[in-house]
Amino acid sequence: MPEALTANEAEVARQMQICNACRYCEGACAVFPAMTRRLEFGKADVHYLANLCHSCGACLHACQYAPPHEFMVNVPQSMAKVRLQTYTDYAFPHALGALYHRNGTALSLATAGGLALFMVLAIALTGSLWHEPLAGNFYAVFPHNLMVTMFGSVFGFAVLALAIGVTRFWRDIAPGEAPPPGSGSPFAEAAHNAFRLKYLDGGHGEGCNNEDDRFSLSRRRAHHYTFYGFLLCLASTSVATVYHYVFGWQAPYGYTSLPVILGTLGGIGLVIGPIQLWRLKRARHPMHGDDAQKTMDYGFIALLFAVSVTGLALLVLRNTGAMALLLALHLGTVMALFVLLPYSKFAHGIFRSAALLKWSIEKRLPSRLQLGSD
Repeated sequence: MPEALTANEAEVARQMQICNACRYCEGACAVFPAMTRRLEFGKADVHYLANLCHSCGACLHACQYAPPHEFMVNVPQSMAKVRLQTYTDYAFPHALGALYHRNGTALSLATAGGLALFMVLAIALTGSLWHEPLAGNFYAVFPHNLMVTMFGSVFGFAVLALAIGVTRFWRDIAPGEAPPPGSGSPFAEAAHNAFRLKYLDGGHGEGCNNEDDRFSLSRRRAHHYTFYGFLLCLASTSVATVYHYVFGWQAPYGYTSLPVILGTLGGIGLVIGPIQLWRLKRARHPMHGDDAQKTMDYGFIALLFAVSVTGLALLVLRNTGAMALLLALHLGTVMALFVLLPYSKFAHGIFRSAALLKWSIEKRLPSRLQLGSD
């Protein structure tokens, strides 16, 4: 017997039935051509389509059945509500899925503040927060092996939790699916669509609707700054790891070294992107999403901003007596980000990438409707 739908899932299924009869928005994004391959929408279908949706708002502004019409079709809003449910349902450990509902700005900043205070007290009890310049040597404050153990274990758990969650999600939405030989790589296509944020262009290249009917590429650009800023910071840490363990080149690295250049560019991206996302989120029309999730969104944006600002301040002032204090603040915000990573808005990028891969595979296969008619 098919698993019963929740109220939010049933609402998405109802709206998809209406959209399937209309099909005016078929060229808007991947959701609608994927929708046309189905006549009914079970739980797995709803979860898949909800995560394929980029909440760009184009379909809402084009829809003749949008509120105040009696059909009350609002695809971006209904999809957003189901997305939160999927993050909660597939969270690992499952009990921590409730953090998606509670992970607001206050919790995020409190976690960062608490961990930063822990780091500050650790330094104060073993040394001094104000010291003679240490030539940027972070390991004179926190030993290298201690930092690797603490942050490596937390980051490793975050990656494991996300991997288990998205694996469970994939098993439900794409059981046993594989592209036919010679149809091209769905992985390359999905990666291309994810890295370009293709479906934030509104289906016509002019961008999303945010606060009104005007098209704008602002959300796409803000996401690019944030996404690539994060990747550059991750690349900086990865290069520094290779320097340390492969070549024996230990930090601190010069301002013109590759790890510092990558980290600086990434930090700048993580300042510009979150500021833009915060501004756009505040201006966004309430019909374009789920207002109940705004605190989770703001919390993640605030954490990214705190990590980047403390990191850039540490880079600029690493040769001063304030380095230990700034290092404690930066490490506290970074650890908070890692702790909350599997239960924050970061998860939407992982689940959405899986949905994009599912679509890239599915579009290469014969439609189940065509097979049924044969």
